[in-house]
Amino acid sequence: MKTVLILCTGNSCRSIIAEALINKELGESITAQSSGTKPSGKVNPNAKKVLLAHNAWRDEYHSKTLDEVMDREYDLVVTVCDNAKETCPTFPKETKVIHISFEDPDGKEYDAFIKTYLEIQKELLPQILYIVS
Repeated sequence: MKTVLILCTGNSCRSIIAEALINKELGESITAQSSGTKPSGKVNPNAKKVLLAHNAWRDEYHSKTLDEVMDREYDLVVTVCDNAKETCPTFPKETKVIHISFEDPDGKEYDAFIKTYLEIQKELLPQILYIVS
């Protein structure tokens, strides 16, 4: 099983959506976790709503600190916001890191979360499959 870590700043929207999409759609061969460089400590209600609407929500999803995920080895780390790219930590094992930025839907209407979900599904998932397969 390949492992992917999705990093964002707040770990409340984009990275949670990406984690859930990877686990839902690629879960037979790839598992994902997410974390924030400065985690908000909560999942945005609209992020949870869009994941529930697409049957991708798991109660275990929550905003996590880097300390909670750094003890694991990852096949790939993906930063999904520019701030996380700039502050991405060094991992114990040499780990491939890529950056694919998505607009932050936080503070916007629910439609922005649907757009983010679809963009992550279309742009990120094929890249992950290509890189870790």
